Amino acid sequence: MFAKVLVANRGEIALRILRCLREMGIRSVAVASDADRFAPHALAADELRVLGPANSYLNHEAVLRAAAETRAEAIHPGYGFLSENAAFAQACEKAGLKFIGPPPGAIRLMGSKIESREAARKAGLPVIPGVERAGASAGALLDEARRLGFPLLLKASAGGGGKGMRLVRSEGEFASAYGVARGEAEAAFGDGTLYLERWLERPRHIEVQVFGDAEGRVFHLGERECSVQRRHQKILEECPSVAVSPALRSKMGEAAVRLGQSVGYRNAGTVEFLLSAQGEFYFLEMNTRLQVEHAVTEMVYDVDLVKSQILTAAGERLPFDPGAVSPRGHAIEGRVYAEDPAHGFLPQIGRVLRLRHPERPGVRVDSGLREGMEISVHYDPLLAKVVAWAEDRPTATGRLREALADFVLLGVGNNIDFLQDALALPEWRSGDLHNAFVEEHLSEWSGALEIPAEAAALAGLALSSASASARATGSLVDASPWTALGDWTPLRGR
Repeated sequence: MFAKVLVANRGEIALRILRCLREMGIRSVAVASDADRFAPHALAADELRVLGPANSYLNHEAVLRAAAETRAEAIHPGYGFLSENAAFAQACEKAGLKFIGPPPGAIRLMGSKIESREAARKAGLPVIPGVERAGASAGALLDEARRLGFPLLLKASAGGGGKGMRLVRSEGEFASAYGVARGEAEAAFGDGTLYLERWLERPRHIEVQVFGDAEGRVFHLGERECSVQRRHQKILEECPSVAVSPALRSKMGEAAVRLGQSVGYRNAGTVEFLLSAQGEFYFLEMNTRLQVEHAVTEMVYDVDLVKSQILTAAGERLPFDPGAVSPRGHAIEGRVYAEDPAHGFLPQIGRVLRLRHPERPGVRVDSGLREGMEISVHYDPLLAKVVAWAEDRPTATGRLREALADFVLLGVGNNIDFLQDALALPEWRSGDLHNAFVEEHLSEWSGALEIPAEAAALAGLALSSASASARATGSLVDASPWTALGDWTPLRGR
């Protein structure tokens, strides 16, 4: 087993990995940008190396130098940043470091949407009809689009997270969409290659968790439903999906495993599918890393995917038998973002003035927050993930709503109220989900009447002070008019 591991990430995922390393008795190294030198993840590790400016998490040389200076034996990239960078994984191998993830060849192959679609076809997976021609010009793709038919999607070959993707409903929209998608792809991935894909109306987004262990086995741990998205980014995820029967789960799982076996996959990965209203599924892409939403799978299947990643990279056996693992109950995750859902989900910045994470049975919070920290424009707006598990979906939904109601986050605009309202919709409760769910049901969402964060923080501090004073004097009655109101939240009535 490794003696020391460097975590090449920040925020909640870095803390998640650092906690796992501590439980395993492995010393840890955190890296941080200048702006993050006092961030929670930087303070949680055994050692810290400051890399430099805000974008330093992408600096291969700086990360590898930090690993060499601290004598780390392996690097866990988390997700985002360097996690799906084949060149970095290869550089780790060259430096004598274990990359806690899949082999560079699998990352490279699956990182190209064009090549991964071809690999999926060869493995016998159903693929959405489309046109993949690397280097095709706008004119050539337009000719192909006419043959394929509208509406269709223009997608970046090196894409992800909705960047470099545009829906084109008619020929007249093509030129503009091509220019925007290509520009986004070049800016985000350094590769402007685009391809075409037939548009499926209101599909579900279903993904299968796959894993390749040190013994050469590739297996799956069921599916997650990730259909509730804004701007092609997930906000609510659950395991299992109400739309997936045991027979369909077996069929999709076998397809995902077959793809993993065909590319010699090792470690954690996710095969994503679109599921049509008619029950037909199509390969979408493969993410060669740990997913943001991995916690719902962990809670339903009672496994630790991060620990499994580390054990596999070290060449050790998993602590469970894949053939004996079975799902139990239902888990739902809400992503807490620093954004304004009432105004196009615009990113928000500010200082965390008051923070209280929910603490309830069956609730897990993965967070990268602390009071006093600054939320800046430099990084992804994901702040925390709140996950609720219960024996059934209705109970898990209620438990997550209550946990979100308990989440106090003042000083930074966020989507907590939005998540609560999404979970209260009858369409959510009935499981009538698809990838246009937010646009269809929440496009007019305006949120609660806002009060200044500073005023709310001062009120909270006053209440805390009053309660402390009452305890100190032994008073059983707090004369504060706020206490007389009972369990009441300003302007929300809940």
